[in-house]
Amino acid sequence: MTLQTPLQMLDHWCAVQGDTVFLRQPRERQLHDLTWAQTREAAYRLAGALRQLGLKRGDKVAILSKNCAQWFITDLALQAGGFISIPIYPTANADTIRYVLKHSEAKAIFIGKLDNPELQADAISQDLLRFDMSFPTLPVQYQWHQLLEMSEPLDDARPELDDIMTIIYTSGSTGNPKGAVETYRAYSWAGTAVSNHLGATAQDRVISYLPLAHITERVYIEGTAFYSGGTVYFVEALDTFVDDVKVAQPTFFLSVPRLWTLFQKNIIDKVGASKLDLLLKLPIISALVARKIRTQLGLNAAKVLGCGSAPVSPALLHWYRKIGMDITEAWGMTENGAYATLNFPYRPDKVGTVGKPGTECEVKIGDNQELLFKSPGLFTEYYKNPEATAEAFTEDGFFRTGDQATIDDEQFVTITGRVKDNFKTAKGKFVAPVPLERKLAQNNHIELVCVIGSGLPYPVALVQLSEGASLMPRDEVRQSLAETADMVSGQMESHATLGGVLVVAEPWDVENEVLTPTLKIKRHVLEQRFSDRVAGLKGNKVMWEAEL
Repeated sequence: MTLQTPLQMLDHWCAVQGDTVFLRQPRERQLHDLTWAQTREAAYRLAGALRQLGLKRGDKVAILSKNCAQWFITDLALQAGGFISIPIYPTANADTIRYVLKHSEAKAIFIGKLDNPELQADAISQDLLRFDMSFPTLPVQYQWHQLLEMSEPLDDARPELDDIMTIIYTSGSTGNPKGAVETYRAYSWAGTAVSNHLGATAQDRVISYLPLAHITERVYIEGTAFYSGGTVYFVEALDTFVDDVKVAQPTFFLSVPRLWTLFQKNIIDKVGASKLDLLLKLPIISALVARKIRTQLGLNAAKVLGCGSAPVSPALLHWYRKIGMDITEAWGMTENGAYATLNFPYRPDKVGTVGKPGTECEVKIGDNQELLFKSPGLFTEYYKNPEATAEAFTEDGFFRTGDQATIDDEQFVTITGRVKDNFKTAKGKFVAPVPLERKLAQNNHIELVCVIGSGLPYPVALVQLSEGASLMPRDEVRQSLAETADMVSGQMESHATLGGVLVVAEPWDVENEVLTPTLKIKRHVLEQRFSDRVAGLKGNKVMWEAEL
């Protein structure tokens, strides 16, 4: 395919539909719109200001902000100036921010919408040039409106396809994040491939709320906007999320398992599980009920629904199919531009897989059942880490994903675990925790689950209850979890049967270091906190943490 950089696509859409609204940012419950032409003008003025302030082509500039229209403009401005963007998760703690800024050698930082800026302030060196993004959160030297008025638009630093566009730091589920170097060629290929695969057009609408510091949002949402010419809405705040989705009426909606589970819970809580099951069995009524549910979610116009970032229960996807919502599960990584495998066009018989390889993508199985991957969207290297780079690729250029998988005769891929997640119990045999977790997650009392067991007599499931289950009688929940644990253990080999289930007291989140910014569970953190405490659990016993 012929590749165009995002800046070339920006020029294209300005010529084709320059007065069409591109970015829609809610502020104080009012939409503030920017056309394609206005977006271009702001981006190039910003680039001129950065150059005037002494930044040079090739300098690294960080972005620390929740999603907003200014994030897109900043990204385009850094491209226009020949700078290299360093996106940082807006929920990152001070240690992570400090590490990324130092490791990347960033010369400046844009600071935008943040929930807890006071906890992050100490990580940002006073030696850095600091800019706001029209959302004042931390002290800066230059405000957004000052930058836009500082210089004439800069238009002399168009990047080449093989120039470095960005360094994306992985979310760090096992130690310090690594910086994946991404060229314009790799990003442009991935953005174009996703847009083509999903059939995106200029009439499409998306809503950007998953972190733009993560490759999935950067390609699937920002990228498809660049390469299809569609409209992008943003979320004002967490408590306005559902209303913002209803306003946007997205035609393409991407989410994570945790949010799809929350949507399901809210629907069941409103209607009741038994009543809903009955209504969905009545032919005419079921269609009306399903349409009403989709409308209440703001997703009645969605033609593509996506789910990624973490394993999702097949039972959840089957449940959504009952209400007319076919959710495409996909798999991708920072290192492959997020475009790798996906179940689209949707195949209900392939639920449980992560789909098959996309355009120009290749997969195969290597040693230890490791999934190997190749595409034009692969990253170039890990920044300042040649040893990790060398280890990441096979001799024939395939990327070692670290995921274990199987591939069926139609090329559909099923992820069975992580190479580094498999642990050896006291019995001396290896256990893959992911298959256990997938089966346990089918119990709707469970919101999150992590199976640990390195050196333990038996694997133990650590469970965070759903909000509804935490309000139910404990004995009722205990019985349900015990029945599920018995069912799961009955399907496993003897060395992989569960010793028990522990219901944890503290909810897992990014702030207490259990979840990454993309909501993946840090297994090693939970192993450190709980291994000694659960060593005595056996016989599928279900306990609450306070009962230990």
